[in-house]
Amino acid sequence: MQTQPNNPLHGITLQAVVEQLLEHYGWEGLSEHVNIRCFKENPSVKSSLTFLRKTAWARQQVEDLYVWTFKK
Repeated sequence: MQTQPNNPLHGITLQAVVEQLLEHYGWEGLSEHVNIRCFKENPSVKSSLTFLRKTAWARQQVEDLYVWTFKK
């Protein structure tokens, strides 16, 4: 098993990232930090994961917010 010491998201799933951010910020706060429709209109973890897996720029913003929030 390879380790990635410079990758703060190593071993953390996208679902875990979204769920932790949701618990911390709620949908409203999350949509203020990352301006994407799936966080604003009828939000759900499932729809957010579907969108984030297809949209690299949005996923990067969510991952950056996670690192900024929890990995300081």
